[in-house]
Amino acid sequence: MTAFVAPVTGESHWYVGNGVSKPLFEGLLAAFAREAGAGPQRAVILLLDGAGWHTESGLRIPEGLRLVYLPPYTPELQPAERLWRLVDEPIVNRHFDTLAEIQDRVEQRCRRLEAQPDTLRANTLFHWWPQKPKPN
Repeated sequence: MTAFVAPVTGESHWYVGNGVSKPLFEGLLAAFAREAGAGPQRAVILLLDGAGWHTESGLRIPEGLRLVYLPPYTPELQPAERLWRLVDEPIVNRHFDTLAEIQDRVEQRCRRLEAQPDTLRANTLFHWWPQKPKPN
């Protein structure tokens, strides 16, 4: 599960994958850049932890994306870390006969969360997160 969320607006992009690797992450970055409109006219900054597939040498980063890495061992600074309890809610302490059933339930939950930017904002917008300056 990969989620990209803008804490100020609650805008989100969710991806369900079958593993973690440099090629998969490059594909996620490319899909996200397209969907978020990143490019020469719009820069998007991604705050990431230091997971190996996030930091591999030669990682292809689409135009318009800027990757900023958190210091090691600081999950409390990562807004996305607070999303996982929301994603896990429909599957915790439940039995599923197949992995496909779990994936379906998680995908449904992600679609619902994507439609609830206020919920996402409430769970990811830290008091210290940069805000747009208010006009005078």
